[in-house]
Amino acid sequence: MTTSASAPATFVFDGDCSFCSLCAEFIERRIPTTAKVVPWQFADLDALGLTAEQAEAAVQWVGADGVIASGPDAIALMLKDAGRFWSLPGAVLGLRPVSRLAWPAYQWVADHRHLMPGGTAACAVPRR
Repeated sequence: MTTSASAPATFVFDGDCSFCSLCAEFIERRIPTTAKVVPWQFADLDALGLTAEQAEAAVQWVGADGVIASGPDAIALMLKDAGRFWSLPGAVLGLRPVSRLAWPAYQWVADHRHLMPGGTAACAVPRR
């Protein structure tokens, strides 16, 4: 997928999940990313090169350069984009050994997000 060079990066999350929305609000308030932070339910997924299935499965990063990443890989790119001291944890999270360990942790949180702070029954991911 390619995007316009002037299009900003986009960080896509599940807007139906209170826990995810709480995390997105934290990003918008505290992490100076240049990305638009949008719920997938209000994003033009086709224009971003994403499917609803991808967006339901994990957070997504669509870079201005067209790079697409999911889950902890998306979080790593968002942190790197934020610069300053955020880029260091982003770089570490982006390392293959760390990323491989982060995926099971990310999946566990995603599967239990209805139990996290701010989570509700609506946050529960349907069983696969």
